[in-house]
Amino acid sequence: MIYSLYIINKAGGLVYQKDFTNNLEKLSSNEYLVLAGTFHGVHAITSKISPVHNSSGLEMLETDNFKLYCFQTLTGTKFLLITAPQLNNVDSYMKNIYDIYSDFVMKNPFHTPEMPIRSDQFDQSLLKFINASSAS
Repeated sequence: MIYSLYIINKAGGLVYQKDFTNNLEKLSSNEYLVLAGTFHGVHAITSKISPVHNSSGLEMLETDNFKLYCFQTLTGTKFLLITAPQLNNVDSYMKNIYDIYSDFVMKNPFHTPEMPIRSDQFDQSLLKFINASSAS
């Protein structure tokens, strides 16, 4: 089960946040922004302290209650997916989410890069994908 999706721009600003379950506590707008900025900083630091040369930074954080996956694009946009702890190998989920993002956000001539995502088509396609994924 997928709990939440966050999209963070290359400067560390939260441009999209969506919860897919009602079991999560709602944060204030400011708390979501702080979360995005904090993760952006931690991601940058982990890429520098990694013993692996040219590490991409934090890719997965596992707890007893959830897993947090991070996919960073070549442009520096980060997709954070928060899932149930038993969900493994989210690469196909990330690819599909990125495809939806590419189709309905990046190809939208009215979207300004690095700004908050306001697209009903993106929301609807994302929700349809998440619901189909949860059903299987």
